[in-house]
Amino acid sequence: MLKEFRTFIAQGNVLDLAVGIIIGAAFGKITTSLVEDIINPILGLVIGGIDFSQMKIVIKEAVGTTPEVAIRYGNFLNVLIQFLVIAWVVFLIVKLANRARLSNSLPPKE
Repeated sequence: MLKEFRTFIAQGNVLDLAVGIIIGAAFGKITTSLVEDIINPILGLVIGGIDFSQMKIVIKEAVGTTPEVAIRYGNFLNVLIQFLVIAWVVFLIVKLANRARLSNSLPPKE
């Protein structure tokens, strides 16, 4: 198994994976900013000045130094919108890659 692992690392798969993770993390930050700083304020303005990040259902009020217990569904909506943006971009990238692969495999036009 150690030999297989050494071969796996030597093939460059680990480097490709690392680059993908780093780019994915950076893209995640960009998406978070897009949703929280651009999309949500516009949506909030359109639907009456609502700040999604502050939306919650308080189950138990804060008492003294004990914080409140709340369901923060506004944060969930932010993450859901971020997921949809990322899923859409990945869909477009896969669609573009498939189109490029198809155009490279077609016989030349006469």
